Amino acid sequence: MSSLAGKTALVTGASRGIGRASALALAKAGAQVLVHYSSGEQAADAVVAEIRAAGGNAQKIAADLRAADGPHSLAQRVRAVVGHRLDILVANAGISKAASIEDTTVEDFDNLFAVNVRAPFFLVQQLLPVMCKGSSVVMLSSLAARASLGTLPAYAATKGAVDTLVRHFATALGARGIRVNAVAPGVVDTEMSSFTKTEAGRDAALGMQALKRVAQPDDIAGAVVFLASDAARWVTGDTLSVDGGSRL
Repeated sequence: MSSLAGKTALVTGASRGIGRASALALAKAGAQVLVHYSSGEQAADAVVAEIRAAGGNAQKIAADLRAADGPHSLAQRVRAVVGHRLDILVANAGISKAASIEDTTVEDFDNLFAVNVRAPFFLVQQLLPVMCKGSSVVMLSSLAARASLGTLPAYAATKGAVDTLVRHFATALGARGIRVNAVAPGVVDTEMSSFTKTEAGRDAALGMQALKRVAQPDDIAGAVVFLASDAARWVTGDTLSVDGGSRL
């Protein structure tokens, strides 16, 4: 895989889970990493400390992406740090809500779309002035965008929207040399995934996968680094399934 030395990356929601693993993997590949967090400041500090202890370059950066102006505030802070060039944007921050159609509230629905769809849309918009030829955007989709998985209809709709944004952004930004892709994990053992916390959930995950184990955040981070790197220089507009062969 191509080295990311000399490149700067922003990873949203990087204080835990897939975001944390992606930040660490990008730093290991040589990138300077901005570790975004919303409320987990201590966890973000730990990620920054781990990167620096390994000889990498990182700093934390805070913003509430649930707020309407959150992406704009984050972009302003990022631009103040990186100057005129951001090479990699990993739009990882997301929230989930398991609820049936009947039990989903308007507030739940709006919060899901605010963080999972509105935030990455406007973050890309606001960071375009510092992205250039060779820059890469990696968004987080989900197996739930293409397969019925538990009681996640509203969450799944947000990830379907992400897949749509990837294609439209890739088309619109291709002439500038900016690539836009997504990774679509299946069930991953993270704090956000209640599915992996019970024996029944783990059994269900294993039952729908060709590779019979529960994924860890590191399994997804490698795909993120690949899409961000020059090794994927001819890949854009794609959603890469990284789900252990789920629902084949």
